[in-house]
Amino acid sequence: MARKRSKANYFTKETEEYIVKFNTSTDQDYRSKIFTDHIYFPFYKLAENIIHTFKFYYTDVDKIEDLKHEIVSVLYEEKIMKFDPTNGAKAYSYFGTIVKRWLINYNNKNYKKLKQIGSFADIEGNYEPSLPEDPKKAVTLSRFIDAWVEDSYDNLEELFVKPGDQQIADAVLTVFRTRHDLDIFKKKALYIYIREMTNCDTPNLTRVINILKQTFRKKYQKAYDLGILSNNSE
Repeated sequence: MARKRSKANYFTKETEEYIVKFNTSTDQDYRSKIFTDHIYFPFYKLAENIIHTFKFYYTDVDKIEDLKHEIVSVLYEEKIMKFDPTNGAKAYSYFGTIVKRWLINYNNKNYKKLKQIGSFADIEGNYEPSLPEDPKKAVTLSRFIDAWVEDSYDNLEELFVKPGDQQIADAVLTVFRTRHDLDIFKKKALYIYIREMTNCDTPNLTRVINILKQTFRKKYQKAYDLGILSNNSE
């Protein structure tokens, strides 16, 4: 029986080893060769898969291909040196979380640009990720959840110190962010789905969810007290 290919097959243990070699070497020629031969393609495929999996299509570039290269450049220039395997995080999960969070911020900024220049009418839906500055303008529960997800992503490292907990929280928030595309509604099925994404055990998953639940309840109560939530759930 043929072995089932992993979705992360392009990002292997060997890739992680070369990332460590890249970070520990002071020889620029050697570092350049390592990146070109062993790291560039995994970074490129990671960016490609996340873009298409989560539909990050609000861009300010002409082609998605340009966005992939921009992400690889960000990882190379700003992020790769911060990877520390002694913290317990795997390189695939570590850089995957970075790419996803970078794309969320990038996507939201470009979405707002599209709205400002008048092309928003061509985009399906009426989505605005942030809460209104005017408390008299009521927002729907759906928009409130979007705002909570975005805020949680921005404060992920403050909410969770351990890389493993950050990975679980990222998976939970991803479920909320893509909730309109999911056909899973039962709690047990969602737990299994998130566990498959993170390979975590149920106690850790429950603990992370409880922390996120607390932040949601506090922000929801504040929004309710200010009267900025509408009765419309859409």
